Amino acid sequence: MPPTTAEERRRELIALYHEVRDCHRCPLGAVRTNAVFGMGNADADLMFVGEAPGAEEDRQGKPFVGRAGKLLDELLGRIGMERRRDAFIANVLKSRPPGNRNPEPEEIEACEPYLTRQIQLIEPAVICTLGNFATKLITGSPTGISRCCGKPQDRVVAGLPVTVYPLFHPAAALRTPAVLAQLREDFDRIPDLLHAAAERRTEQPDLALAGSGFPAGPSQLDLFGG
Repeated sequence: MPPTTAEERRRELIALYHEVRDCHRCPLGAVRTNAVFGMGNADADLMFVGEAPGAEEDRQGKPFVGRAGKLLDELLGRIGMERRRDAFIANVLKSRPPGNRNPEPEEIEACEPYLTRQIQLIEPAVICTLGNFATKLITGSPTGISRCCGKPQDRVVAGLPVTVYPLFHPAAALRTPAVLAQLREDFDRIPDLLHAAAERRTEQPDLALAGSGFPAGPSQLDLFGG
C-alpha cells in the first residue's frame, strides 16, 4: 500500500537513502567512495536529474558540488531560487563511473528503480533533465538533448503527471560559451513552468497525490545531502 501521509513518505525516503548507501547491485558499488543519493528539499516542486556523480561528488557523497554544481547554483540564483530550499537534485546513477566515463546500460538499469522511487516520493511538478542520459531515461525517447533542449514536455513519469524540461548539462556549458548562453536562457523559463504546473494542479487537484508534503526543516535537508 502506498504511503499516504507526510511522515510515511518521509520514512520511506529515509529508508531509500539507506538502501542506496548500501547498494551493490552493479560493480560500481565496489569502487565508489560514497553513494550519492541526492539532496535538497524533498517537498520541492522542482527536481533536477543529472547523469552521474563526478570525483568531488563521490568524495563528498553529494550531487553537483564541483564546478558544474557552482554553475547550477549560479543559474538558480539568477531566477531567485536556491538548491536546498527550492529544488531536489539527483542523478541517474548513484555511484561514480571510473574516470567519469559514460554510464553503462546495466548500471542505468540497476539504478533506475531508485530514481523512480525518488520521483514518486518527492512528487515534483517539473523535472529538469540535465544532458543526454537523464533526458533519454526520463522521457523514454532516443531523441538527443541537442534536438529537445529547452522544449517542455508534458509526460507521465513514475506514474505521475509532470512537465519534463530537458536542459544542457552544466558541465557542457562550462566547455562551450554558446551552450552556456542557451542554458541561461532556458533556466530563465523555469519559474513560468513552475507557475503553470501549480495552476494545473489547482484546477485539477486529482493530478497531485494527497499527503505529499514534507517538512522542509534543516535536519531533513542535511540528511539527504549524504
